[in-house]
Amino acid sequence: MLFRSVSQSRYGEAKWEEIKEEASFEEIGFISMKSYDDRITYSLVEAASKLTGRSSSDLLRSFGEYWVLHTSREGYGEMMDSAGNTLVEFLKGLNMMHFRLGKIMPDMIMPHFEVTDEMENSLLLHYKSKRDGFTDMVIGIVKGLSKKFNTECIITIVQSKSEGFNHDIFRIEWK
Repeated sequence: MLFRSVSQSRYGEAKWEEIKEEASFEEIGFISMKSYDDRITYSLVEAASKLTGRSSSDLLRSFGEYWVLHTSREGYGEMMDSAGNTLVEFLKGLNMMHFRLGKIMPDMIMPHFEVTDEMENSLLLHYKSKRDGFTDMVIGIVKGLSKKFNTECIITIVQSKSEGFNHDIFRIEWK
């Protein structure tokens, strides 16, 4: 399970055990390329926040960045490499990558991304999902992608689903 990997690498095995206990999470054998109930993630993030003093928002952003920089090398690398060679190409290729992932993981509820208002050094990224609570993770994923593609960027939330809009919009700017 990815959350375990993040927790162990940042805080060690003992902290992971505390997080599991706080979340009343009984670890089972997780299988790569299988989706799991979001409630598991929510409870683990809440427990980790309580035990580390970091906000849920910060933890989800770290989780997203970790996913890109570490997990992409473990099982998803080839698929991620096929999505694009630059940050912008990759963001434009997210839906195709999710389409391919959907073939492997048919139970996974894939989000939809759309790039609009593309300019020389910025764009708007629309994030539409039936799943709630992952806006900060998307920010972390984009930050991880910016590192992966050596493109320092600033991400600003322009519109948020949590404020009553039907989807999130991020402005992504780079030099």
